[in-house]
Amino acid sequence: METYKTTQEQKLENARKHVKRIKGFYTHALVFVLVNVFIIFSNAIADGKGFNNIDNYYTAFFWGFGLLAHGLSVFGGELFLGRNWEERKIQEILNEK
Repeated sequence: METYKTTQEQKLENARKHVKRIKGFYTHALVFVLVNVFIIFSNAIADGKGFNNIDNYYTAFFWGFGLLAHGLSVFGGELFLGRNWEERKIQEILNEK
């Protein structure tokens, strides 16, 4: 027998998933900062050119695009599709059939 989740249970499950996604983003951001600080400092010391060498920042620059995309996927979903878009779309599709 299938059990159906109540609205409150569904909201709780969605909230837990969202918190897990937020935690994943924060972990990604922390790793981004730590790794890039290490790379920039080690390259600045190793090549002897200091912090003025643009080559030291390529990893942070391109990885930053990935971090931005991750952040938008976690926090920007409502920015483009609006609040509860997914639920409204599901109801719309169910009403068509």
